[in-house]
Amino acid sequence: MLILVMLNNKAKLKVFIAGGNGMVGRSLARAFSQKYYEVYQITRSHVDFLDKTKTHEIILNIRPDIVIDAAAKVGGIRANNLFKVQFLQENLIMQINLMDASHLANVKKFIFLGSSCIYPRNCGQPIKEEYLLTGQLEPTNSSYAIAKIAGIELINSYRKQYSRSWISVMPTNLYGPFDNFSKDDSHVLPAMIRKFLEAVENKTNIVELWGSGKPLREFLHVDDLASAIVLLSQVYDSELHINVGSGQEISIANLAKLISEIVGFKGEIFWNTRMPDGTPRKVLDSYAIRDLGWEPLINLESGIRRTVDWYKDNRQSGGLRI
Repeated sequence: MLILVMLNNKAKLKVFIAGGNGMVGRSLARAFSQKYYEVYQITRSHVDFLDKTKTHEIILNIRPDIVIDAAAKVGGIRANNLFKVQFLQENLIMQINLMDASHLANVKKFIFLGSSCIYPRNCGQPIKEEYLLTGQLEPTNSSYAIAKIAGIELINSYRKQYSRSWISVMPTNLYGPFDNFSKDDSHVLPAMIRKFLEAVENKTNIVELWGSGKPLREFLHVDDLASAIVLLSQVYDSELHINVGSGQEISIANLAKLISEIVGFKGEIFWNTRMPDGTPRKVLDSYAIRDLGWEPLINLESGIRRTVDWYKDNRQSGGLRI
């Protein structure tokens, strides 16, 4: 059974969102339904995109106008290091299956979502799209990055060989409601929210965080990404992947300070410098999408406060990834 988010007589185009139950997929479903698209929010309960036959069946049955690939195996530094085979293999298979099925269904616009980790560890900052493949990747997430780079190449191969108007979008670090708050494989921002909140509730005076706190990162609220993708689905058609970022960077140490203040943690932060930092600095040059008229609307502090409130309200419901 499909989840049909919106269907009325104003509906213009069919939008198929792979990974519809995740943070990005849910936000995309809200954004496209508000614009009167007919939205199919596809989750793993509907189809496992590792299954080629089932993936073909569902896309050929719906025959959407737009397919957005928000389905991926993702995780933080720990998960990327422990499960390199799965991160490379599963992401490659899902991408291939979705694109192959979309080609057979003559999908007009396929939007492939990548990650800022595709860029070299030590490339220039802010990171321009053309910096791809100009240096070595960050070792802690190289398997995931290579899968995403392969996805970009596959999109461009369909463009060149079959004249498809398909595109690749590279968002910066994302956060927001329905994020993954797992202790084992969450990303840095939701992991900090959970750690600091639990420390407050358990009256713990010390919170341990990985690394030195020195790396610089850029964060974007998932709803700002969704608005960008709605725009790009309408106006962007290029073989060059396009960055989507907030343009604001913050050190991991200052991020920890901000989150601890928002949740009311007044104890000590212990930085475990035996653990990896990851890429030292990563902020995207998002000039191209800003030139198309897009701007992020949610600043970091406001977005974190909203995410903390959402986490508090939903962690008892049983649907939270913790």
